[in-house]
Order: sequence, then C-alpha cells, then structure tokens
Amino acid sequence: MPVLLDEVVQFLRPYSGGRYVDCTLGGGGHSEALLSASDPDGLLLGVDCDDRALAAASMRLSRFGARFQGAKARFADLSTLLSTAGWTNVDGILADLGFSSDQIDSPGRGFSFRLDEPLDMRLDQRSSVATARDIVNRSSEDELAELLRQFGEEPFAKRIARAVVARRRTGPIQTTAELARIVSSAVPNSSRSKIHPATRTFQALRIAVNDELGQLAALLPQGVQALRPGGRLAIISFHSLEDRIVKQFFSREASTCLCSPEVPICSCGHRPSLRVVTKHPCIASEAERRHNYRSRSAKLRVAERLLPERGDRVDGGSDTV
Repeated sequence: MPVLLDEVVQFLRPYSGGRYVDCTLGGGGHSEALLSASDPDGLLLGVDCDDRALAAASMRLSRFGARFQGAKARFADLSTLLSTAGWTNVDGILADLGFSSDQIDSPGRGFSFRLDEPLDMRLDQRSSVATARDIVNRSSEDELAELLRQFGEEPFAKRIARAVVARRRTGPIQTTAELARIVSSAVPNSSRSKIHPATRTFQALRIAVNDELGQLAALLPQGVQALRPGGRLAIISFHSLEDRIVKQFFSREASTCLCSPEVPICSCGHRPSLRVVTKHPCIASEAERRHNYRSRSAKLRVAERLLPERGDRVDGGSDTV
C-alpha cells in the first residue's frame, strides 16, 4: 500500500485537466489515486527505471487509457522526459523515495538480508553500474568505511570495513546473507538496537549503487522549473540523508536572501521560487503505521511554485492535514 496516500492527494490537489508526474511509479498506488482524483481529464506521467515495476504499474493503470503515460527512466532526467511528452509545465510532482515491498521481496534483487541471494541492489538490472557485490569486493578498507559513514551513518563503519576486507582474503563475498553475517560479527552486542546490525550497511550500499542522493539532488531544481505557478512538489523520504537534502533545498528556494550572515546588506538578488507548504514534515498516522510497516519512517515535505517574476504566492489559502 502506498504511504501517506490521502495526504499526497490532499496536498497535490489534483483536478480535471491538470498534469502530474509520479517520479517513482513503483506499484502505481499514488498514480492511481491522482488519476482518479483528476477524473475525467487529468493526465499523469509515471516514471520508473525498474522494468518489472513499470510493467506491473502500467497494467494496473491501463483502465485510465491515454490519461496515463509510462516512461522507463531515472527521475533525474525529468526535464528531458517532459520535453519528450510535449509538456511545458505541470501542476504536481511526486517522488516517493522508498522501495516498494515488491522490490524488496522480489527474488534475485539483493535489497534485503532476509533472503540469501546475490549482492546486486540495482534498481535497473539492465544497467552497467557497479553492483553491491562489486563495491563490497573491490573497495579499499578506507573507501568502504567512508561509504558506510556517509550513506549509512554507521557508527561502526571502520570495524565493519575491516571485517569485510579480512573476509575477502579467503574469496569474494557473494550473497546478502554472507555479508549480513560479516557485518553482524563486527558490531558489538552491547551496541545493538531493535534494528538488524546490517541495516545501515545495506542502506549505504543501495544508495551508492543507485546514486540515490545524486538523483534526488538533480531532480529538485528540475522539479521547480517544471511546475507552473501554484503547482506543487511533494517528496516522501525515508531516512535523514534524503530528508535533509529536501529540507535544505526547500528552505533555500523559499528564502529572500542567500547572502552570508556576515554581509550587512543583501547583495545576492535572490528571489524565492518556492513557498514551503509543510512547515514540519507530514508523517503517517498511528493507524497507518499499524497497518503499513513501511510508513513508520516516511516523511512528506511539500512546496509550492511561486510566480517567477515577483516571488509572490499564487493563492491565499492555507494548508492543513
């Protein structure tokens, strides 16, 4: 089930005739809701680089006919995708940065340590990017430790990297279960929490393999440029690294001045392009957290495009959930 579904629809305010982009099509749940709410003439472009997800979601959304278009791509290519579709601007953009249950549970992907399978972790399995197996077996100890610190915020990064390199001397590390055992052996029992000791390591590898933070950083400015005045950009993140990027970008684009605090008079000439709609991130209700485990860490932030000439907001309404 898609996370924060009602909140996404409420904040994006879909209407008949509007144009919307779901940058992370996944199972198609958010797209289905947006298309239903924009009946009868709303259009939606659904983007995903996962062949299986795109095929399944396209089948699910086939009842909407030409109102839905699917595109296999990374969402960092948003501007190109919109140009190809012939869309000058759009009314709403959504990116749900989490992985779907189908992707995590699908055999052979290597996203989870719950199954013993090859260390892959590529969203697009046809791509030539380095797999998690490549990174684990080819990185130096220092490189691996830095990756775990930067992308996993792992406090035992050095110990884990040392254990991985030591294990590699007997042969390459091939599977998710094998890597999880190595990581678990390197984390002290006294420091363990409710989450599995390998959780942060797997997060770090998945982020590195798919360049998730780089993709997000590339999407945000393109999203702003693609929105018509009054259009909204909604991002659902699942860990602090993603949320920090979104929060800082929204804050910067909503600011009237980007000068250093030491500068007494503003000289940057910056005009705000966004209004932050969600002062604090929107989180799942207790009921949703009970029924949808994925939603427990989800955070939704929303911003609205301002008039480009003057930085004025388009309407005078308020937003509450």
